[in-house]
Amino acid sequence: MAALSEPAETDLEQRIRSLGDWFHNMTLRGVQTAPHHFLGDYPEIKWRRFADAIPADLTGWTVLDIGCNAGFYSHEMKRRGARRVVAIDSDPRYLAQARLAAEIESLDIEFHDMSVYEVPLLGERFDLVLFLGVLYHLRYPLLALDILHDHAVGRMLVFQSMLRGSPDVAEVAEDYDFTNASPFEAPSFPRLHFVERKYAGDPTNWWIPNHAAAASMLRSAGFEITAHPEDEVFVCQPASGEARRHEELPWLKR
Repeated sequence: MAALSEPAETDLEQRIRSLGDWFHNMTLRGVQTAPHHFLGDYPEIKWRRFADAIPADLTGWTVLDIGCNAGFYSHEMKRRGARRVVAIDSDPRYLAQARLAAEIESLDIEFHDMSVYEVPLLGERFDLVLFLGVLYHLRYPLLALDILHDHAVGRMLVFQSMLRGSPDVAEVAEDYDFTNASPFEAPSFPRLHFVERKYAGDPTNWWIPNHAAAASMLRSAGFEITAHPEDEVFVCQPASGEARRHEELPWLKR
């Protein structure tokens, strides 16, 4: 008896596989894009833990998804009724995946090949900005947050970053004497861990904050943290008044 052959891939499966490995596992007309993801059903398992922090009805809202990857979160925003979703990424493979996924699901999403540093070129503010899994891939992370505050966030920022180090948050004084180095010895003091070469095999992992640093960087950029629904997720809004250390950041105004 002849051995049973493996079922042939459908045209849809072939189109999906032709775009290489996917980091977002999405089910597109019954086909999973990353069924063997090392994190499991990712990012669905992550999304479930903070989905309730975003309004279920986004009718009339505009959304900017920064570092959209294959577009999982952009899809979720459209399904919640967002009037317009703009998704950006600087990786052409991820953008190709995102465009295919949106085509398969018949979702009207606007894609741009750009980095977070180029966001001012969009020339508008968005009701909701998603900045998920991007910060630690940036050589200039605080500059990126300053740009979002000054040029992109109109109502709400949802921020997520890989965090390493202490989950505790030190009580930080307004100022310290130059001779007092003791605050820096506490693992709970805000700190960014610098990756000189690679972390998890990825050469684009540059700066990984601890919990205290993520929160303090957001505040320093002018955001008020309004919710913390998941260990790595902070929901923010532009702070009322001038909450930033510097009243003017002239390099952002050019």
